[in-house]
Amino acid sequence: MCQRGDLMPVISVEIGPISTEMRTDLIKKLTKTASEVTGIPEATFVVLIKEYPKDAIGVGGVPLSERV
Repeated sequence: MCQRGDLMPVISVEIGPISTEMRTDLIKKLTKTASEVTGIPEATFVVLIKEYPKDAIGVGGVPLSERV
């Protein structure tokens, strides 16, 4: 049986380009909130951020790089 201390929960986010400061803030806040909700220690969480360039994201058939 798995104990809470044995867990290594992963939070995965896919997003457009963001600054280093935003990335750092996102990692800290996602980790803190997930720990508070689950009761799992913050030190066990892994946060993965996958960033896509604006021309690799399309909304309504139009790349974000072409949207105003």
